[in-house]
Order: sequence, then structure tokens, then C-alpha cells
Amino acid sequence: MNLPAAVQKRLVIVGATGMVGGYALRDALEHPAVGSVTSIGRRKLGISHPKLTEVVHRDFADCSALAETLSGQDAAVFCLGAYTGAVSDAELRTTTVDYTVEFARVLRGSSPGAAFSFLSGSGADPTGRSRIPFARYKGEAENALLAAGFPHVYLFRPAYIYPVEPRKEPTFSYRLLRTIYPAFRVLFPNQVIRADDLARAMVDVVVSETGQRGGRVFENRDIRAMVESLQPLQR
Repeated sequence: MNLPAAVQKRLVIVGATGMVGGYALRDALEHPAVGSVTSIGRRKLGISHPKLTEVVHRDFADCSALAETLSGQDAAVFCLGAYTGAVSDAELRTTTVDYTVEFARVLRGSSPGAAFSFLSGSGADPTGRSRIPFARYKGEAENALLAAGFPHVYLFRPAYIYPVEPRKEPTFSYRLLRTIYPAFRVLFPNQVIRADDLARAMVDVVVSETGQRGGRVFENRDIRAMVESLQPLQR
């Protein structure tokens, strides 16, 4: 049962053509507390829905053109990213840090009261001391978001994200993990999370804006607990 339009949330999803972003989009379109969804990405989605407005924006190094689109939004789910080993170190940092910071800058100027849900990663290092580039860059992006001034920032740090649906894996490591996932899930349950469960948690938390103002970090164990606490489908 949908809520009255006056209390429904206006949600932005960045990176809906990706694995987690795609599930976030599906969940948001079905969520009874979401009245409208604006998808912003570098490629077209190829779908239509009464709640959906699609904006193709190919240069996230400059998001100034999105200022009007981002005006009056209640929340954002940011899933834009790149896989370690699939791109150069420079591109990894640009996508992970620069694009996140630039989008947040424009969103904060257009919708200062918006909540922000960010797809980070397990091992993200806000101290910048990690020898792993991915960890340093995710930590740097987290720091920037926490300093941006949003009333609520939710940082999600999943471990291995199980794709659920068949896909072409980006690297050998991901192909291996998908193969051993059934055993890995049993032996190390807090080191895996389904992509659809992760996306559902990311959407639900910004829609409900739970917790005190400021930033909250959700490690893989926390995300699993969040999903288990949600009522089945809530639809």
C-alpha cells in the first residue's frame, strides 16, 4: 500500500546500470514510501516506469549540469564505481573519489537536506594508511562525504557481493568467488552479501532516515542484520 504523495520520498540513484545499482532501482520503484526515482548514469537503462525519470550524464568529473535535476531531492543512493583489476589505478581513483566528491558537491548545493547512501567496501581505510589502493580511495571518498554537510550519510562496506543473476564476471577473482560461493557462504557468512539484499538495505535506510544525524558505517555483518530485520518485501 502506497503512502500519500505528500509524504513519499524523492530518490536519486546513481549507477543503476551496475549490479547493485540495478537492484536498488528495482527496489526503489516498488517501495511504497518512494514517490519518484531519478536515475543518473552514463548509459541508458532501457526501461520505463511511472515513477522513473532517467538522466544520462556521461561526465561525472563535472556534475554542474545536474543542479536542476538534483533540486528538491530527499535522498541519494550512490552505486557508481569500478572493479579493482579491471581498470587502471588512475581510473579507479577518479571513479571512486573524484566522481563521488563532485556529485556530492552538486547534490549538497541543490538539496542540502538529502540523505546519502554510499556503496563503499570492506576494508575501506579513512586513515589513508592502507597499502591497498581500493581501501585508500574508498576511505577518502567516505571522509569527503562525511565532511560534505549532509544530515545523514550511510556508508556501506560489503565484503564479497554475490551477483545473484548470471553475468560476465569482471576479473578472475570474481569468477573464482562465484564458483565457490555456496561453500563460502556457509563457512564465512559474514564475508558475503547478496547484491539484492545489499541494495535493499541501501534504499531502505535513506528512505527511513534511521538513526541520529551524522554518519553511520555498516560493515558486512551489519548489512546482513539490517536485511534480516526488514519485513519480507514490505510491499
